[in-house]
Amino acid sequence: MLTKSLITILLALVLPATAMADNDDDEPQFGMAGLLSATNKEDLPPITLSAGMPLTDAPWELKSGTYYEFEIQGDGSQELALVGSEFFRAIWIDEIVVEGLEIRPLGLDSIEFDEAGEMEIGFIALKPGSYHLKVPGSTGETQKLEIAIQ
Repeated sequence: MLTKSLITILLALVLPATAMADNDDDEPQFGMAGLLSATNKEDLPPITLSAGMPLTDAPWELKSGTYYEFEIQGDGSQELALVGSEFFRAIWIDEIVVEGLEIRPLGLDSIEFDEAGEMEIGFIALKPGSYHLKVPGSTGETQKLEIAIQ
């Protein structure tokens, strides 16, 4: 019984290595970074948090399975937040970077700027649909970013 378990474990360790060794080209059998590779990455226009100013110039059109990065820039003119729980649940957040500190959350509901600053968010769009990010309590269309994931 112990011998069968030992053989199973050894085969599980050896077979993947032999499968990669059979590769005749110089290309690896498995993707180097998959969805996180540089060839799958797009930068989005920044979001600006400033009293009375539009968040962005245009809506975002995203493709499911693509890695995106964007910056949120707060000018400190007012304490402002962004909410968008439906959007944040339709994406996988890789990291949030604030002043060189990398945060890797399991989820996100909103973000808030109490003073001037900048953050960068990297994510993979997952669930197709229509979403938005908006300044809570605002009614103007310029305080809302429409997002479509296809």
